[in-house]
Amino acid sequence: MDAETAPAGTEGAPGEHAQPGTAAPDDAQTHRRLAADLFNRVWSLLGQADRTQADDDTMLHAAHASRFHWGEVGTPVNFARGEWQISRVYATLKRPEPALWHARRCLELCQQNGIGDFDLAFAYEAMARAHATAGQHEATNSYLQLARQAGRQIARQEDRDVFLADLASIPTGSEG
Repeated sequence: MDAETAPAGTEGAPGEHAQPGTAAPDDAQTHRRLAADLFNRVWSLLGQADRTQADDDTMLHAAHASRFHWGEVGTPVNFARGEWQISRVYATLKRPEPALWHARRCLELCQQNGIGDFDLAFAYEAMARAHATAGQHEATNSYLQLARQAGRQIARQEDRDVFLADLASIPTGSEG
């Protein structure tokens, strides 16, 4: 039986997911490497000014693939960062509904797992950016305020500076 003919639910069938942290050691190492490599690939594409449609497609699929691999072997911090990156990709592509969905998921993961500092500040940044993408200026400004408050709590000055520079790139306006 091959990947195309294996019935869903069959042990080892494609699409079957192990519980996080249960992958075999070799598989875990592969998942970690792929998750990190894909995350970094997305970062490169986000910073590329002259992306093509194919680049945008790659960026979107790579962000989801990275999050999938972290879901197999990562921790809640990895999950939150993956959701943040997916939200950022959708916001960059001007797709507000999925940007909001993944930003909310990032924030939920931070809140449910006691994740603060840099990650919580960026969860609020994702919410602000996604709302800005949707043209929801009042919500954008509310989340910008929460992001600034959380940003002041970032322990490392270098991380705080990166965060504040990123936060400044979010457009603001007024509801209307």
